[in-house]
Formats: sequence, C-alpha cells, structure tokens
Amino acid sequence: MNKYTNTHSPIGKNAKSIQKFSKKMGIAAFSAAMLALSQSAVAENDDDLPALLVIGASGVSGNTPINDNMDSVLGGVAVNYGSFLALGDALIRIRQLPGFVINEGQAGAGTFDRLGCNPGPECGPGWWTSFDKQFDRALARVTMYDPENPANILGYNAEYVVIGIPNDCLHSDAFGIPQSETQPCTLEEFNAVIDRLIAVGQRALDLGITPIYNIYPECSQETQDNAIKNWGLSWWIDVEECEGLRYLHRTRIAAELPDALVEDVWRGFTTSADGMHADRKTSMRAARRIARAIKKHRRGN
Repeated sequence: MNKYTNTHSPIGKNAKSIQKFSKKMGIAAFSAAMLALSQSAVAENDDDLPALLVIGASGVSGNTPINDNMDSVLGGVAVNYGSFLALGDALIRIRQLPGFVINEGQAGAGTFDRLGCNPGPECGPGWWTSFDKQFDRALARVTMYDPENPANILGYNAEYVVIGIPNDCLHSDAFGIPQSETQPCTLEEFNAVIDRLIAVGQRALDLGITPIYNIYPECSQETQDNAIKNWGLSWWIDVEECEGLRYLHRTRIAAELPDALVEDVWRGFTTSADGMHADRKTSMRAARRIARAIKKHRRGN
C-alpha cells in the first residue's frame, strides 16, 4: 500500500475497487461521484460546522426527565426501556449532517411546564420542561460570548432548530392535573397549542435561527389503543380530533411563520414494538428528510 493512501477515507480504503469502477462508468460520471463523496467526507469531519438544535418530546428524545433529588416522571423510564432510536439520535447518524446535535427534548414533554400525573391519583414530584425552556437550554449550549466583554453575545453556533411534536392535548397526562379531572381539548385549546409553538419558532427566527417543524403523523385508532394500554392513560385523543389538531399545526405554522420550514418528516410512519413510537426505519427516514430540507434551504439562501 502506498504510504500516502488514507486508510480512514472511503476513497483510500477501496482504491482498487474505485479504479475498476471509474473505467466502467466513465471519467465524467466518476468525477461527479468523487466530488459528491469528498464533499460528504468534508461535511462529516468539519469541526467548524454549526450545531443543530433539537427540542420536543418523545419524537426527538426517548428519555423522560429526571430532575433534582431524582424526582422523575414515569419513574425516569426511557421509551422501550432504552431500545429506541429517537429523531434526535438519528440526526447524529445521517451522513449529510455533521452529527453535532444539541438535544434538549424530553419524552412526554409539551409546550408548557407541567407535573407528571401518571399513574396518579396525585401529580408530581417529577415534571416536564416547556419547549420554550428547552430552547433556552439549547441556546445556552451554543452561545458565543465576546472574550473581551463576556456580557456581550457575539452570536450562536446554530443555524437551525428542530421543533418536535408536543404532548399537549393528546392524552390525559398532558395537562399537569390529575387525569380524572381532564377532558379532551376544545378548538380554542388546540389553537393555544399552536400559538405556543409559533412563539418558540418566532424567538428562533428573531435570533437568526431557522425553525424546522415536523408535523404530526397521520392519526390512527391503533395508536390510541396502544397508548391507553401501555402507558396507563385515562384517555387518548380520538382520530377525528387528532386530524383536526394536525391540520391546524400544518397550516397555521406555514401561514404565520413563512420563514420557518414545515416538514412532513413522519410520512409513512410505522411504529416500534410499543405500537406508538416510531421504529428505527421511520426515525432514520425522518432524519434524512430533515437533512434534505436543510440542504434545500441553504441553497435557496
């Protein structure tokens, strides 16, 4: 082997195969393929690329929060006891992205702070953090301060924030009050959920960070049945109401935040063993769709 061959590179590792491949496909096509490959390798290893911020609920993180004094919701359990690939984890694995992900999502979270009330009858002491505070935490990770004047913020090492789907209005443990006292949301309450999501996205835009919303997957009776059975919930939103919330989420954000990206990343959603959360294939496909959306957006800018 030539001493200058880089065995850590996909090009150096398969030099002989690539030579045969180049003769087969022609010089022009081979050059284009190598350019794409080299650009991918640069993207994977470039430490100067910005981080991708992620906030949300179990779609983006399989971990429920464990707070001070080991207070936790649902006993601190992870989705499928840890054997679950959430979107935030999948984004680290996508070759088109550098893998720098700041994930402040919490499985079970919503757009407002709330106590956990499952299994009940009382709520707490564990609690979930709002999307707004999750965004604050993510920002803190990437804030660049002026070394000569630490009070002065120079900017943020982030261009995009993925905003996942909240638990608001989806089920009986989404309100921070005993489940026996809850009831399905009204249209006004649905719109209040979207208001809070839009407010987080507007904050991001004001800071020069583009929000990427992933809209709700199609609603199903199977998901409703599995959620009630597996998570000790009194009720789960019915399919018709769920589709109404999904419609508001998709249309209002696109109309009111035209500079945001609203992506149907969960299209073709299939569930994992728990019959509710995304399986590995679905999460990886969603991550690739986000990577493509970022690439397209960067070209447009």
